[in-house]
Amino acid sequence: MNLGKATALITGANRGIGRHLAAQLVTRGAKVYATARRPESINIYGVEVLPLDVTDPDAVADAAEKADDVNLLVNNAGIGGAALLGDIDDVRAAMDVNFWGTLSMVRAFAPVLARNGGGAVLNIASPASWFVLPGGSAQGPSKAAVWSMSDELRRELAGQRTLVTSVRLGAAGTATTKGSHVPGTALADVAHAALDGIEADAFEVVIDEFTVMAKASLRRSSSWSENDA
Repeated sequence: MNLGKATALITGANRGIGRHLAAQLVTRGAKVYATARRPESINIYGVEVLPLDVTDPDAVADAAEKADDVNLLVNNAGIGGAALLGDIDDVRAAMDVNFWGTLSMVRAFAPVLARNGGGAVLNIASPASWFVLPGGSAQGPSKAAVWSMSDELRRELAGQRTLVTSVRLGAAGTATTKGSHVPGTALADVAHAALDGIEADAFEVVIDEFTVMAKASLRRSSSWSENDA
């Protein structure tokens, strides 16, 4: 995908990885809709700001109507999560934002991308898809659901020439990884690698060595289970 000719919408663009993605897309020549629940918190030069709460169906529909020229959807908004046996509302919140919010955005924007000739969807994922990171066990199931959903969406959207790319990283100084002992990666580097992946039409971007090792250990675990059986 040529990002210099792209029109992108980014969720959670007011801070962290989302802010860097928005700023770097502008630098690469893209038109950018930067969204957040509190749009007044977005201060990025060259973007068009839209209010958006990914858990609000009306807000999602409104964003898809206003940003009808999008051909790159970046699902960055996400939260951590409490313990699964903790407050059930916190557990539901992790699923509502990370899984249902992401799916709602894709469902709303898939027809937009189709009308614009196809494009790409970028989902910010996590090695929490494969195991629980310290600090909140509800994040793991929600990210595992995003992992599975991304793989299925890749198949379903291929017919409309829309690529689905997953970005995985261990930690990057974001709110969801605060308190984790996983080695961090600079936010600007995460955004740069993710956008390079989109330009290369990659279906997966693995950012850091920790995540590379996590993915490798998953394969070893699967192999061991098969041999043990």
